[in-house]
Amino acid sequence: MNQKASAATPSSLAAPIPSTVPASTRERDGQWLLIAGGVLLGTIGVFVEEAGQHPLVTVWFRCAFGALALLAWCLATGRGRQLLLNGRARWVACATGVLMVMNWALFFAAIPRTSIAVATVIFHIQPIWVIVFGALFLREAVSPTQWLATLAALGGLVLTTGLLDGSAAAAAASSSGGYMAGVLMCLGGSLCYAGVTLLANTQKTISPFAMAFWQCLVGAVALVWAPFALGWPQQGAAWAWLLGLGVVHTGLAYVVLFAGMARLGLGRIAVLQFVYPLTAVLVDWCVYGRTLSAVQLGGVALMAAALWTLRRPGVVPLARSG
Repeated sequence: MNQKASAATPSSLAAPIPSTVPASTRERDGQWLLIAGGVLLGTIGVFVEEAGQHPLVTVWFRCAFGALALLAWCLATGRGRQLLLNGRARWVACATGVLMVMNWALFFAAIPRTSIAVATVIFHIQPIWVIVFGALFLREAVSPTQWLATLAALGGLVLTTGLLDGSAAAAAASSSGGYMAGVLMCLGGSLCYAGVTLLANTQKTISPFAMAFWQCLVGAVALVWAPFALGWPQQGAAWAWLLGLGVVHTGLAYVVLFAGMARLGLGRIAVLQFVYPLTAVLVDWCVYGRTLSAVQLGGVALMAAALWTLRRPGVVPLARSG
């Protein structure tokens, strides 16, 4: 979930699963929930492009509507007490909120400069930064397999940008801004999200829903000036797209994804998390007719294989961070 910072066991967040439910049924339901959540997230780019607002305005609406949607769901299900944080937990939640706002702003600004597909795939390099930062600053042990997968993922990233086959130049000619600037924005956003993951890992007592709510709340407060300074949406359709970003891609998607994770093991989750970028690539093609070249698709496959290797249970010590 470009956009989901997990800091607690997912099973504590979903509705209790009766012990009488067969394991096969539970896993099947979990798979469909995770697939549905990934498909929802894969359509974010369309909502961003169709809303047509300044990235900071788009982020503010997502935060405001998202916070309201998450608050309504928690209160309706009797989980309101999860949102109450104190002491260090509150500061950590606020810090991750600042990083998440920066992440969303950079990602939303990158989409019109590159494409939905390229921006989404590049953003998914963020687990690599978690490995690197963990090794450099947290003294986490990194195995040779992890380093090889990291190098492979970075190689796939270079191929995906289109810099080696001329795809970048063609995309730059048809984009609304600097293509390379968009690539750098995506990389910056992935770095911010890696910071969110590492910070969330220091406070495992905060549930993912509480973390998501506080991130949206921080964004709504910090960017309340944005629509006043940069302009409010002028058309009703833009309001509808922005409402969807908050309610569908923050409220509904988070509920569906965490409910699915509660029913599956890490191995299955690792594989199904790639539904999001795959959907983004397909949506970009179906809606806007933008396709990736053979070299770029090869880069996507290389990144997917490397990240799947890193996310397998027992391979990544930081996998619990989301």
